Amino acid sequence: MQISFNGKRVVVAGGSRGIGRAIALGFAQAGAAVSICARGEAALRETEREIAAFGHPVHAAVCDLADGDAVRGYVASAAAALGGIDVLVNNASGFGRSDDEAGWEASISVDLMATVRASHTALPHLLASRGSMVHISSISGLTPSVRTPPYGAVKAALIQYTLTQAAALAAKGVRVNCVAPGSIEFPGGVWDQARQHNPALYKGILASIPSGRMGTAEEVANVVIFLCSDAARWVTGQTIAVDGGQMLS
Repeated sequence: MQISFNGKRVVVAGGSRGIGRAIALGFAQAGAAVSICARGEAALRETEREIAAFGHPVHAAVCDLADGDAVRGYVASAAAALGGIDVLVNNASGFGRSDDEAGWEASISVDLMATVRASHTALPHLLASRGSMVHISSISGLTPSVRTPPYGAVKAALIQYTLTQAAALAAKGVRVNCVAPGSIEFPGGVWDQARQHNPALYKGILASIPSGRMGTAEEVANVVIFLCSDAARWVTGQTIAVDGGQMLS
């Protein structure tokens, strides 16, 4: 099975590092024109250069995804730059960990509301192209999340929102799916930091994964790309865990 996105236009909200970067590069490698956004300009421009190396159109913009107007403006500018949208991937996270006002605000404003706002802004373009959306949730939204209550609850909300969107949009030709990564390690990410600064936590999580290792960003990206491809044209409303069996233990 060969997957091609030649001529397709992909927007990745939160695409400069880790899982988002791997998703953006994977789509570009498959032939897509890609737009990414992020708060940090240095990583954004570096990933923009990596995407451009595949020889397809690329658009990148600094955007604080906690800012509603900024989200709407970014998606509109991406659609204008690419000439439309075939795929929207909502990847960013505020990583709200603490069960207090700040933790809840971080998760709700980025993980949930940025997804809602980007979806609303992209929808006219996705209806025109009969495109697809993928939201990046977490297995924390499928299991108890004692260390990070806001993060888990909001990731669960994304899974429910995926079901609602999929049901509402199926007859209009737009598919909506969700990917729930387990513990994914990449340079500078949460588990890379834990390995260096909280080895007890890192070893405990590693021991809970039957496959014996952390996942990679590329392994998550591969599932996202499949779900947005014609090979998955009969798949909508699904949440796929990419966790090496982590939830089985």
